[in-house]
Amino acid sequence: MTDIFKEVDEDIRREQLHKLWDRFGPYVLGLAVLIVAVTAGYRGWVYWQDRLAQASGDRFLAAVQLAANGKHDDAIKALQALTNDGHGAYPTLARFRIAGEEADAGDTKGAVSEFDGIAADNSAPAEIRSMARLRSALLLVDTSTVADLQQRIGDMAATGNPWRAVAREILGLAAWRAGDLSAARQYYTDIANDTDAPNEAHQRATLMLGLIDAKLGAVTPPAADATGAQPGAAGTQPDASAAPAAPPAQMPVTP
Repeated sequence: MTDIFKEVDEDIRREQLHKLWDRFGPYVLGLAVLIVAVTAGYRGWVYWQDRLAQASGDRFLAAVQLAANGKHDDAIKALQALTNDGHGAYPTLARFRIAGEEADAGDTKGAVSEFDGIAADNSAPAEIRSMARLRSALLLVDTSTVADLQQRIGDMAATGNPWRAVAREILGLAAWRAGDLSAARQYYTDIANDTDAPNEAHQRATLMLGLIDAKLGAVTPPAADATGAQPGAAGTQPDASAAPAAPPAQMPVTP
């Protein structure tokens, strides 16, 4: 009897499955075909985009080779064409390279305009936009005021910004050139005290701090003698044969 009931249950289940398949089977097959078609189409699109990006990469390298061969005008024309119909990240890289070529050719105004355009392009990668802002500011460091450069990259010099060491160096150099030694000293001190700044930035900051202190005439105060009197104070005469005071020790840099 138990086997009979099992067979009846199995027949009922098979009949229910057949009914479900007859009702929903075409939809299941249609969905499966749609998934396969979409997957194949997406993979085909990715493959096509990769081929286009590879072609753009070849064109970019060819333009760079033209520049290396001294054919700067031809290189710029090739790069400009790439900005119009290139694929992937190469149009933005081409614009960056054009700005660099213009800067090398002495066209500071054109280079700054190109870098500013890249920095304002929200479709460009954030790292490229940040680099463009810094390159533009660096080109202007000899001619712009500290206030102008502060407006351009001041936010990048803030603590926590990954580009802060570079931004502080540019602002410090601008302040140094403008004769604002106090502001320059603060920027370079911030770099020297930043344990995350690159070693090269630490070394340059230490060098600049030494130059700034020398220009400001910073002198280490003389030490008091055993009686507590300062050399040269009332009732004492400095020893004319004594060696001159040593210059102040250079500011230690935290590694």
